[in-house]
Amino acid sequence: MINTVILTLVVISFLMIIFEDLIHINKAKTTLFFGTLCWILAFIFPINQSLTSETTQQLNENLLEIATLWLFLMSAMTFVAYLNSKGFISALVQRILPETISERGLMFVIAIFAFVFSSFADNVTATLVSITVVVNLQLEVKKRLKYATLIIFAVNSGGVSLITGDVTTLMIFMENKVTIANLLILILPAFLGVLTLATLLSFKLTGEVKLAQTRIQIDKGDIIIALIFVLTISGTLLANVLFHIPPVLTFLFGLSVMFLVANMLPNKNNQDALNYIREVEYDALLFFLGVLLLVGILKEIGVLQGFTELYQYLPAITVNYLVGFMSSVIDNVPLTAALLKSGVDMKVTEWLMLTYATGVGGSILVIGSAAGIIAMSKINELNFISYLQNIFALIIAYTVGYIGVYFAANWLIG
Repeated sequence: MINTVILTLVVISFLMIIFEDLIHINKAKTTLFFGTLCWILAFIFPINQSLTSETTQQLNENLLEIATLWLFLMSAMTFVAYLNSKGFISALVQRILPETISERGLMFVIAIFAFVFSSFADNVTATLVSITVVVNLQLEVKKRLKYATLIIFAVNSGGVSLITGDVTTLMIFMENKVTIANLLILILPAFLGVLTLATLLSFKLTGEVKLAQTRIQIDKGDIIIALIFVLTISGTLLANVLFHIPPVLTFLFGLSVMFLVANMLPNKNNQDALNYIREVEYDALLFFLGVLLLVGILKEIGVLQGFTELYQYLPAITVNYLVGFMSSVIDNVPLTAALLKSGVDMKVTEWLMLTYATGVGGSILVIGSAAGIIAMSKINELNFISYLQNIFALIIAYTVGYIGVYFAANWLIG
């Protein structure tokens, strides 16, 4: 009986995530409410006659995973919040872009920038910065939609190869399904998918655009903080590969270095660097907390075994490809968490294909990723229907990237 009640609550929660824009209730609120409620019910009405001590142990295991993910994301988000607040990111973008460029050339410049930037910053910041560039241009509606579509796909593609770029990549890595060295294999195939989409969308673009050049002064102190951020990312990757140090530990260390260095910089505004933690998007972190609590309880009641059965009927390469389409409808965080908790047994190459599918597949529909939701909020003409105009180009680009991952992973790993 309790299993049915919990499953019903989880389904209601996931439906509220999908229809967030219609009901106007933040998904962080719903997932946190239902996630904690389900575990409270598990203590009051034990699942499968479990002892309280067993339920406590199950909850503690879930909370440990959540805490590790939380602390890592909080550290990365604090770095980005600091640099964004200082105007460093906007100033950097202004210096990279030329004054005049062809519409087709801009398509590839935007693609490269969004792809690279999202690997280091979170998807939200990467999308906002890239979309701002497009919004400031005097473009026809149809062309603006093409650029927005490319940004969404490029941002999601750029994040899949680094644990700092995409939450689902980080989740798969933390479950020891892939290594950092394995994830680097995704860079070229993912970039190939982005270039494919840029090529398809750039057809019939023949005009030129003039970019507004507002010279913004970059403070030397901000450059130092940016270097610490880059060194933290590279140091995290190297420390894990060479000494198997957990990424959360090295990233927290890098954050502490940032706090201390900012305190010693001559600019007085840098001395309150600790306060930038308050600018972290805690609604996103609370959403992850709620989702992982929900998926954790699903594992305990045995629902996730259905995923394992799906892999028994179809080859993993096929199921993983279809999961990409599923992630464009179902939020990829709970989808990935469910797959990881289900106990699916796959090779490293197949986990890499799943990593790409969950990270990039959400781009196929505008509602399938945070990047798409943000883009819709910034561009009035962009909605579910208008985004479908480029659906075939998106599917082709996703497929090209997925096939690229298959060949690259099997060639380098076997």
